[in-house]
Amino acid sequence: MEWMAWTLPTAMFFVAIGVGLLVMTLSEIRWPTTLRKGFLPLVTSRGDRFFITLLASAFVHIAWLGLTDAPLYWASALCVGGGLSLLRWG
Repeated sequence: MEWMAWTLPTAMFFVAIGVGLLVMTLSEIRWPTTLRKGFLPLVTSRGDRFFITLLASAFVHIAWLGLTDAPLYWASALCVGGGLSLLRWG
């Protein structure tokens, strides 16, 4: 693993994705998804909203790294808050 620059924020990001996928799988088994329309301009399932959240998180982190010198923890906190609201009301 020497070829990869594993830092704590990077590891936390990938662990969070893994935990999210596990939670989504278990919740899908327990409570099957129903389609609904929230503030997003399309009808989505729980998995659709999770995928959109992951894409948005990736773009926010890339933009954060490119535009600021602030710690990446702030971008992660922003993504968690935005992701939770997107999953709940999206």
